[in-house]
Amino acid sequence: MGFAVNVRQFDEPLDVEMGDTILQTALNAGLQYPHGCQSGNCGACKSRLHSGEVEMSPYSEFALTDAEKESGLILACRSVPWSDCEVAYLEQDEVVAHPLRKLTCTVRELDRMTHDIVRVRLSVEAGGPFDFTAGQYVEVSFDGLPPRDYSMANRPSSETLEFHIRHIPDGAVSAYANTNLKVGDTVHVDGPHGISYYRAKHTGPIVALAGGSGLAPIKSIIEEALGEGAEQPIHMYFGVRDEHDLYLEDHFQALAARHANLSFTPVLSEPSGTTARRTGYLADVIAADFAGLDGSKVYLAGPPIMVETCVEQVRQRGAGDEDCHADAFYTEADKAKLEAAS
Repeated sequence: MGFAVNVRQFDEPLDVEMGDTILQTALNAGLQYPHGCQSGNCGACKSRLHSGEVEMSPYSEFALTDAEKESGLILACRSVPWSDCEVAYLEQDEVVAHPLRKLTCTVRELDRMTHDIVRVRLSVEAGGPFDFTAGQYVEVSFDGLPPRDYSMANRPSSETLEFHIRHIPDGAVSAYANTNLKVGDTVHVDGPHGISYYRAKHTGPIVALAGGSGLAPIKSIIEEALGEGAEQPIHMYFGVRDEHDLYLEDHFQALAARHANLSFTPVLSEPSGTTARRTGYLADVIAADFAGLDGSKVYLAGPPIMVETCVEQVRQRGAGDEDCHADAFYTEADKAKLEAAS
């Protein structure tokens, strides 16, 4: 037994089996439904329930506030229908729709960026052409291991795909990528996905906030904006714990030297020694540097706590919800906690 769910953006209703979520049914049917973590943490699949009844599994208040729920919003990834329903996912200000591809790739370069981050560059051998918008991500599979989500760090026009993969404690996939992956290995890539992408039509200021390996999608966005001739002020911040966690600093300093509208600020949250750099939590630095952000686009990527605290700060400074494009990097352990609470 199932229920008919009419998604206003789709031509045909979804037949959602008892116990299945709206999002998973849409994805299983090969339909493009905005989504991110698929575990109730990010809010990318936020939708309006126009009619019918759903039951939602546990989710983060960062993804859906009580006020939003009371106004009729739901998370499609946590919503199990209990009747026929009508829903509509929230439209983005600049919609992109790239064909979903299943790519076969080859590892071309491996570079150690920090003690726990490896840069992986892939060439596409089959399944292309592959198009994406800066800031999006794909599912990457190594040697039969479960797929994991990684953001592209390259510009869409690049001939190779670039990923920054941090070794997660007890993470089998990230450990494999950091220690066992070799040049010449075959890697499978599915995508693209994600709604925290570069809004090219926006002409106001840009604030780009990266934490750790969240530098990958921010790098793609910054390089694409500059490469396409963006002239507005672009304020980029890169937050890490200590000096040994910084990487690609020379690259961004060189970009800033060539582009007068770009500023680049590294921030250390837990420096082990005396430093002349900015220090503290990234959210506090943003609070100190900006009195108002109305009219700015804010792109954020990195650890959930960094993303959540920074989103709170930029909202307090006038950035609208529609102008905050956040990609919180939830680990499989993070996702499992919510699933266990379901």
